[in-house]
Amino acid sequence: MKDVQNERDERNVTLDRVGIKGLKYPITVLDRNFKEQPTVATINMMVELPKEYRGTHMSRFIEIINRYRWRIHINNIKDILKSMLEKLPSHSAYIEVEFPYFIKKSAPISKEESLMCYEVKVIATLREKEERFDRVLIVKVPIMTLCPCSKEISEKSAHNQRAFVTVEAELNDMVWIEEIIEIIESKASSSLYSLLKREDEKFVTEWAYEHPTFVEDVAREVYLALKEDRRIKNFKVEVESLESIHNHNAYAMVSSKR
Repeated sequence: MKDVQNERDERNVTLDRVGIKGLKYPITVLDRNFKEQPTVATINMMVELPKEYRGTHMSRFIEIINRYRWRIHINNIKDILKSMLEKLPSHSAYIEVEFPYFIKKSAPISKEESLMCYEVKVIATLREKEERFDRVLIVKVPIMTLCPCSKEISEKSAHNQRAFVTVEAELNDMVWIEEIIEIIESKASSSLYSLLKREDEKFVTEWAYEHPTFVEDVAREVYLALKEDRRIKNFKVEVESLESIHNHNAYAMVSSKR
């Protein structure tokens, strides 16, 4: 059959990225406590298209992900990119894998167990000419913040709210998703839980009151913790608080790149 995608193109335009977006796919990722965790990912896979080719072969992206779906993680993402360059005429390959990640957490007092969900994304690029491989781990973690100013000026209470911390880390080596989550939650007024009994609610509320934090505080503390990890090349920390007494969100961001 005629291969239309391989027809020569005379317009002399190299396309930066061509491929597939929004592929929903069951995958298995590494889990620090249970070795592996099944989940469902949204996957984008793309390659650079040289100027002489009219199109790419979309089916080959699916063939490649079929081979790796049972073990997709930071350590083998480079192999997936290599397969893309082998199967498709290109000098650079790009992949995004976004998925919910679940961790079993015990309530602080009752010790009741429940699952917490976190948003995770892995982004990687392989450039054949420069022999350059970049991989980025992005983890979004919900936390609680309690306003230090509100506590200081109020006699009976202080406003508190849910916030989200997003860490985007360019990696030199393997970093567990759980490690990023633990760093973030340790810098919050309180971490969050899916299941809390009355005694747990009392503890979390009082703990947060004794550990007030601005979004600025959280951003700086997470920054200082990540800065000490040599497995992380560069990183960005974003904190957004869904303010409970304001009609706007509070936001702070800090990057290791200056």
